[in-house]
Amino acid sequence: MKEEPQEPTKAQLEILQILWQYGPSTVRFVNEQLNQQKQALSYTSTLKLMQIMHEKGMLLRDESAMTHVYSPTLEEKSTKNVVLGKFLDSMYNGSVKSMMLELLGHEKTTTQEWESIRKMLQDLKDDPS
Repeated sequence: MKEEPQEPTKAQLEILQILWQYGPSTVRFVNEQLNQQKQALSYTSTLKLMQIMHEKGMLLRDESAMTHVYSPTLEEKSTKNVVLGKFLDSMYNGSVKSMMLELLGHEKTTTQEWESIRKMLQDLKDDPS
């Protein structure tokens, strides 16, 4: 039986995003990145959250040096697919069309993004497979 990928909480996902972007990192580095992205978060809060993620099997911890280095066990693409699937189900009743129409009609969509979307759709249309 295949185990369904874990769905991280919002705070856990923020930590995973940093680890996916920068690779294995110390708690201090992750905490500094989080503090640059949002309001101040204490080192001990970040440490506790990363310890919990380690206990749940979401992170590996290298204890060979004085400062522990954490790395994700969750694969980025499959984790994002799980999160996106749950979001799609809860917010758009599973309708990709409804979500896409909402996204495409959003006022923050730039001309460059529109052109990129058009090209992507054209490439999908032209793909014979």
